[in-house]
Amino acid sequence: MYTILCFVVFGCVEKHIPETSPVSQYEELFDNHPTYKSDGFDFPVGKPNAKGYRDAQPFGENNHSGEDWNGNGGGDSDLGDPIYSIANGWVSVSENKGGGWCNVVRVVHQVDGVFIESLYAHLDTMDKQVGDWVKRGEQIGTIGKCADYFAHLHLELRNQPDMPLGNGYSSEDKRLLSPTTYINAHRP
Repeated sequence: MYTILCFVVFGCVEKHIPETSPVSQYEELFDNHPTYKSDGFDFPVGKPNAKGYRDAQPFGENNHSGEDWNGNGGGDSDLGDPIYSIANGWVSVSENKGGGWCNVVRVVHQVDGVFIESLYAHLDTMDKQVGDWVKRGEQIGTIGKCADYFAHLHLELRNQPDMPLGNGYSSEDKRLLSPTTYINAHRP
């Protein structure tokens, strides 16, 4: 990769800058913080087993790229409820993405040497910032409302960190994982 570097005093020069792959970046991060490698997965609400919640729109239904977790009370009954990190990891995104996403937190997890990412959307509050380390079950935010939807948590699992945000629906992306299936296969 070539990058043009410009300096006020010296002008512009073209310089070869080696690319750092996201995987090698995450390998170094987790090697330096081994206690944050995954020791199992839990659900993001009603910890650890989603007690009091239901998956109102499962992964794959209508090409849904995640799961929509709603409180059993329906409507906005879960507004402000805590959201927990599903596993140990490193916060890579914590910001308002606007549109139909609103507040989003993304966490990278290392599982048996493989990196996956959990994405939590429509948050009311974001309790973690980029660069924070989190443990499984640690609160990362609260359930919010976004656009015209009732309050709920949109949760995605991706087998490749740093993928584009997308729009919450995909019929072709094989890099998306069923959150419930994955969590159940990787319980502590």
